[in-house]
Amino acid sequence: MRKENVFYATGKRKTAIARTWLKPGNGTITVNDKPVDEYFKVPSAKRFLIQPLVMTNTVESYDVNVRVVGGGISGQAGAIRHGITKALIEVDGDFRAPLKRAGFVRRDPRAKERKKYGQRGPRARFQFSKR
Repeated sequence: MRKENVFYATGKRKTAIARTWLKPGNGTITVNDKPVDEYFKVPSAKRFLIQPLVMTNTVESYDVNVRVVGGGISGQAGAIRHGITKALIEVDGDFRAPLKRAGFVRRDPRAKERKKYGQRGPRARFQFSKR
């Protein structure tokens, strides 16, 4: 979806969903109306989500605005990275090949397995007592 040089994409990871908008600018990243440094206190999360911009040399070229809901720090950072990747592909189709090679295009399918009835967890059983 594109509207006057604004590129939109949705990224997902675990239970987090990130709606991402890219527009030409000077490289500011805003997450839920806060600067990225204020929203993500963990520096590794910030490095993780800007990987697609670094790989395509567009860190200083686009302003990124993100609305993210659900999940935790890791899931939200992954969802934002996925959203930025999809938006960059919409900006220029030539970005797809290197981003795909790096593994950013595909959504990470790993999620928490549900607890099963009659068991303590998804796979752990209740302790067996013979007597």
